[in-house]
Amino acid sequence: MSRKVRVGLIGSGFISTIHAEALGRCAESELFAVVSPSAGKARAFAKKHGIPHHFRDYRKLLEMDEIDLVVIGIPNDLHCKATLDAAAAGKHIVLEKPMCLNLAQADRMLEACRQARVKLMYAEELCFAPKYVRLKQLLDAGALGKPVLLKQSEKHDGPHAAHFWDVDRSGGGVTMDMGCHAIEFFRWMLGRPRVRSVYAQMSTQVHRRKTRGEDNALLILEFENGTVALAEESWTKLGGMDDRAEVHGSKGVAYADLLHGNAIETYSAPGYDYAVEKAGSTVGWSFTIYEEIWNYGFVQEMAHFVDCVKHDRQPLVTGEDARAVMEVLLAAYESAGTGRKVALPFKTDAAKPIDLWHRA
Repeated sequence: MSRKVRVGLIGSGFISTIHAEALGRCAESELFAVVSPSAGKARAFAKKHGIPHHFRDYRKLLEMDEIDLVVIGIPNDLHCKATLDAAAAGKHIVLEKPMCLNLAQADRMLEACRQARVKLMYAEELCFAPKYVRLKQLLDAGALGKPVLLKQSEKHDGPHAAHFWDVDRSGGGVTMDMGCHAIEFFRWMLGRPRVRSVYAQMSTQVHRRKTRGEDNALLILEFENGTVALAEESWTKLGGMDDRAEVHGSKGVAYADLLHGNAIETYSAPGYDYAVEKAGSTVGWSFTIYEEIWNYGFVQEMAHFVDCVKHDRQPLVTGEDARAVMEVLLAAYESAGTGRKVALPFKTDAAKPIDLWHRA
């Protein structure tokens, strides 16, 4: 493709703002259209970001021959239908996390993209965050020896949009929202070996009035290469975002913190908005990060996906990776519901992960 890759955004909420800013820094992309079902929202979004076209129905966007790539940033329960429609329209797809609500949807999405010969790319930004990329380089170079234990944690005091709290729309609580990051982070760090088993503990500690989903979760993954991984996820941590990882190896250890060490220690009586993670109160002490979308890998992620479309390359994070994450997520909810370790491969006809926890 000799010209720029023309991109349509399906969604105009918080994550689409991040995508628009990231794509705006990508020389090979051109933001061409945006969609929001809310009256006036797409128009305002388009005006703010200099996007020439806006619609209330994403099918109008998909009808545009000029669009090469769509970025789906809408609630989880809408991912499957939007992906199927985009594939049928012959558009390459960047899909926000998590992939969908269940394995049947995941398989339909993968098959639709295969049949249409379009790329399905999974928007896992932690695989592009510079500090985590350097952490993986240390591990790959043998500086830490054989990996023994990996940890990743992501914590704040709860999501910014109502659909995250509604388990019928989201499919689950903090595990679906943030545990999905940890699962793909572990797979990517280790070169994507097979996950052998999952054990999970979930609870709702603080937000019972807001959700039937879990607001705290611990996941233990065992990989076929013998590495153990621990994910700590929480919607109950005050003071803004916390995102960090550890790699413990036979010959060394490394700690990576996305916020501490490259942030501004801040005390604010009124609080302020994070550009990236609109999550958590920032009243009082917090860590103000600069160049947020670069630090989190959003700019590098979108540039990579645009390059994959422009030059027909295999993406770093694929639809198959997204499906693998969904399988682990479902197994984790089964584990939390039954109180036992769950072996993979894991098959279930559950409509959404939270059902496996509530069933017990």
